[in-house]
Amino acid sequence: MNPASLAEMRATFGDQMQENAPLSGYTAARIGGPADVLVFARKADDLAQAAEKLWKMDMPFVLLGGGSNVLVSDRGVRGVVIINRARLLKFNSQADPPTVHAESGVTPNDIAQRAARLGLAGFEWATSIPGSLGGAVYGNAGAFDGDMARNLVSVEVIHRQHGRQTWPVDKMEYSYRASLLKRTHPPVIILSAELALNHGDPQAIQNKMEQFSTRRRLNQPPGASMGSMFKNPPGEKAGRLIEAAGLKGKQIGNAAISTQHANFFINDGQTKADDMRALIELAQKTVLDQFGIRLELEVELIGEW
Repeated sequence: MNPASLAEMRATFGDQMQENAPLSGYTAARIGGPADVLVFARKADDLAQAAEKLWKMDMPFVLLGGGSNVLVSDRGVRGVVIINRARLLKFNSQADPPTVHAESGVTPNDIAQRAARLGLAGFEWATSIPGSLGGAVYGNAGAFDGDMARNLVSVEVIHRQHGRQTWPVDKMEYSYRASLLKRTHPPVIILSAELALNHGDPQAIQNKMEQFSTRRRLNQPPGASMGSMFKNPPGEKAGRLIEAAGLKGKQIGNAAISTQHANFFINDGQTKADDMRALIELAQKTVLDQFGIRLELEVELIGEW
């Protein structure tokens, strides 16, 4: 970032920002080089104001919530990274159906846990899901036969040209692990979402969540990872294909394909993003050569490559 732009950033954001900050501490995989500038948003209004200011300055930026489902390059991000810490939750148990209004920096797991304590069901699938609600809405996150498309009522966004808007769920054009936002990348930031829930028995809800958490621990490896690396091809499982290709446990540098679940790539130490990307490309090439199936990333690549 040139000195004039940096001076303008300091004048605009003051103690809301950090300079030349490593991103490894803000990603689930603990990988990533420095951002020129970090800006912290602690509520939805802060997030909207930061986006508006940066658009007005014509300053490129990336938004990070929980930092899952992303691989940040070793060279980092030129420009600005907004760290989303907007986490307000408001439940309306009297609505029919009951709803929750949640800012986009809250974790899906927090929503599930709070809902369970209130006897509200329908979001149990999100227990132990990493990342932020904004990322889950953006990528139509899902597990255990549930996904965001089934819970989302509406999403509040801010658009570079059109300002703050509320979109009904249909406008997201959801498909498997994708949305209009993920497919087309318009100049839009997710601020909050309204989700529909159901009334239920608190103990039954808690039992279901414990079952899901146990299944997740048994099937998904511990350690620093981005979550599922590849989308499942139609009628197939990405992990099964990678394992069948003989790559389970394969390592490049300190980046390793998990021996527990081959669709999880683990940071086994001070892993370089370049090594992780090389492992990704190896898996894609090997599966394509052996089975004629092209694995599509569920993870997004961020920064200078």
